[in-house]
Amino acid sequence: MAGSLSETFFRPDEIARESLNIPASLYNQCRLMLARCQYDHIFVPIRALQYQAVIDDAEVIFVDNLAYAVRDGEGGKLIRVAWQFCHHGERDDINEPATIDLVYYDKESPQIQNRLIGEFTKALAILEERSKER
Repeated sequence: MAGSLSETFFRPDEIARESLNIPASLYNQCRLMLARCQYDHIFVPIRALQYQAVIDDAEVIFVDNLAYAVRDGEGGKLIRVAWQFCHHGERDDINEPATIDLVYYDKESPQIQNRLIGEFTKALAILEERSKER
């Protein structure tokens, strides 16, 4: 059965922002998975946190699957953290860490961010393995 599936996400007001580096391997894996995808974005379930990541060309958003809001009569899940790849073209070497702007949308986001790199890396590995099985 052909069709499309869409989800609505809400981006709350930004409460903090900082620049930091993520490991080159993590950034490269995000770019590679997106390049292999037939869509403009890829969904990555992060089951350990009950989050999902959505990777697109500009950023990775981390959405809380349990947080729901309604705006103008439309419901959707809340974005809690975003990794904005605004500097992705500035690396001289593929093995250099990638600079991101880390954006927090919730007061508990810094604690979640502490777990995101590890759990997101694991979730990407699981997704990669499943794609090889097909």
